[in-house]
Amino acid sequence: MSSISTPITKELIAQHGLSDDEYQQILTHLGREPNLTELGVFSVMWSEHCSYKSSRVHLKRLPTEGERVVQGPGENAGAVDIGDGLAAVFKIESHNHPSFIEPFQGAATGVGGILRDIFTMGARPIALLDSLRFGELDVAKNRHLLKGVVSGISWYGNCIGVPTIGGEIAFNDIYSKNPLVNVFCLGIVEKDKLLKGLAQGVGNPVLYIGAKTGRDGIHGATMASDSFDDQSDAKRPNVQVGDPFLEKLLLEVCLEFLEKDLLIGIQDMGAAGLTSSSCEMASRSNTGIELDVAHVPCREPNMTPYEMLLSESQERMLLVAKPGKQEEVIAICHKWGIDAAIIGKVTDDGMLRIKEHGATVAEIPAKALAEEGPRYERPIQAPQYQEMLQSLLVDNLPDVKNPADVLLQLLRSPTIASKQWVSRQFDHMVGTNTMVRPGSDAAVVRIKGTNKALAMTTDGNSRYCLLNPYIGGTLAVAEAARNLACSGAIPIGVSDCLNFGNPERSDVMWQFVVALEGISDACRHLNIPVVSGNVSFYNETNGLSIYPTPVLGMVGLIEPAHLVTTQWFKHAGDQIVQLGETNEDLGGTEYLKLIHNREQGNPPWLDLDREQALQRLLIQSIRQELLESAHDCSEGGLAVTLSECCLSHPFQPLGASIQLDQKRLRVDALLFGESPSRAIVTVSPQNMKSFLNIAQEQGVSASIIGEVGGTELSISVVAESKTEIGKLNLPVETLTEAWSLSFEQHMNQ
Repeated sequence: MSSISTPITKELIAQHGLSDDEYQQILTHLGREPNLTELGVFSVMWSEHCSYKSSRVHLKRLPTEGERVVQGPGENAGAVDIGDGLAAVFKIESHNHPSFIEPFQGAATGVGGILRDIFTMGARPIALLDSLRFGELDVAKNRHLLKGVVSGISWYGNCIGVPTIGGEIAFNDIYSKNPLVNVFCLGIVEKDKLLKGLAQGVGNPVLYIGAKTGRDGIHGATMASDSFDDQSDAKRPNVQVGDPFLEKLLLEVCLEFLEKDLLIGIQDMGAAGLTSSSCEMASRSNTGIELDVAHVPCREPNMTPYEMLLSESQERMLLVAKPGKQEEVIAICHKWGIDAAIIGKVTDDGMLRIKEHGATVAEIPAKALAEEGPRYERPIQAPQYQEMLQSLLVDNLPDVKNPADVLLQLLRSPTIASKQWVSRQFDHMVGTNTMVRPGSDAAVVRIKGTNKALAMTTDGNSRYCLLNPYIGGTLAVAEAARNLACSGAIPIGVSDCLNFGNPERSDVMWQFVVALEGISDACRHLNIPVVSGNVSFYNETNGLSIYPTPVLGMVGLIEPAHLVTTQWFKHAGDQIVQLGETNEDLGGTEYLKLIHNREQGNPPWLDLDREQALQRLLIQSIRQELLESAHDCSEGGLAVTLSECCLSHPFQPLGASIQLDQKRLRVDALLFGESPSRAIVTVSPQNMKSFLNIAQEQGVSASIIGEVGGTELSISVVAESKTEIGKLNLPVETLTEAWSLSFEQHMNQ
């Protein structure tokens, strides 16, 4: 039975993930009943994954403009001006659902997709980062998922020759059935040569280039817009298969098009494949596109228009050539061994018209698919359990009796422990741009031909966002910006990946909207524009949603490049300074979860003025070459931060002697609390006076707390009476063993 004659029943509509109201909207747009192919096209384009129907009305509150912004949200990726006629193009995307079903290919194709988003803009990718969330590693399934995802990321990135230079991983049981795989990519392009996804010029040819189309990934976007249950493995056919070697050729082809100025527009065939790329290009340009799918290169026999339009086969692009340039485009593709075919043309009637051997099989207004889909302001209500989550009487918890034992437990925690097991699977030096490898606050790449470097980080804390979504959102932005500042970089742009549960639940929508407000307020205050991003809803299995997990991929500029600063101690005799103040902030800490099995309390309140002053101090001091090292204080508090400063030197770990004033705080709050707007820096004695003067000018608390040197980390907590009330004294060798071997030991269970 053909797609044109297939009756459209209520069951068929429901199978396509469309509600009755949405089907009525389709009837209004078409003025008639859709056929099966048209129903499939609407189903993928109106899926949550493609249409952002639950989030779009709220995303408008993000600050997206700034003096450096070259391209904001709405294109394949965002772009910011970095000077010297260059722009940094970057974006972060999720591939969560596919990575649970098939971890290797799900993660690999996530990398492939984000790479295409970058080189579609004409930029050569030079760096990848990831942000991952998994269930606890004592469960074999979670170890299997992590191994598969890391293998998929490393395989694709290593094969195509783009270094994976940093990232973050956290673990919590809530992610056991909904792991999160977020991938960030950055590329460089000449600012005036940026390509966009446009279909302009009536009659101009529309070309398909790249891999042949197969049946893999059909309804992948719909699958990514649905909750999971115990039968989710049956969706394995919806996961695409990647080919990084073909993508490398595709990358070089696209950059050659740019060099020879052959294109009007180009778009990656990502989620929803040929459908989304064609209708989005037409919609942006206020034009139409006519395609004849009989000309689409296919690798499987007897594929229907429905299958070709909905396939999410990887490594494919749609482009509009300049008049008379189509044969040159095809010749370049053939030179690189890439399939290419003219499959349509630009029209002026605003329609996405699909033909097969000249016969029309689908005809839909392009804007109806790309811009005029459903928009929901879903119910928003704080959950009844929120008050319980925030209630924590710290006084009822025993203070720490053996801080050395607690520190070792924290350093062994997979969320805090060294991630060398992961990073050594990545080629982080390919391309010879990498200046700071994985293991510091931010990864750094040089921009060849300039005296500039770019620092990058991915950050997010889901526990904070669970306990207070607004504060959690602000803290995620602040930590990312602080990581960059500790590296000597001025934050210049951010891409957000917003991972949440089922938006049809009012508590999830409340988490989303409130976290978004926090992100927006922090970005606006710190003057960091959001230039691209991604929303991932329906991270839920059997009615249990993940914690709200916004992840920020942030970029900062270092100029001149030699000012790059790292987190590890450099020289014996350097003095250790704590910037910022420690308060009794135990709510939502890793310490509270690991030692007291509590995920409760209020996250620490963030004073954005204080945070901004700290970042100004860090950047100014680094520019004046006053700092030897700088490290953001975050998970695990001061004790973990100081340990990381001792241990993370790639060649020569160094000890330190520290004395902390109690200031009427609990010992656990002083050592393991996670008060924001703090950093540990080291300063040579001859530079200390100049540094403290700048700290005073910026209004930042700066306390000399110790000195680098020796083979032990010694921390003494002293009361106002000068009595020692807490002592931690551990050999660096013992700390190293706990921190550097723990992750691999967990994975080898």
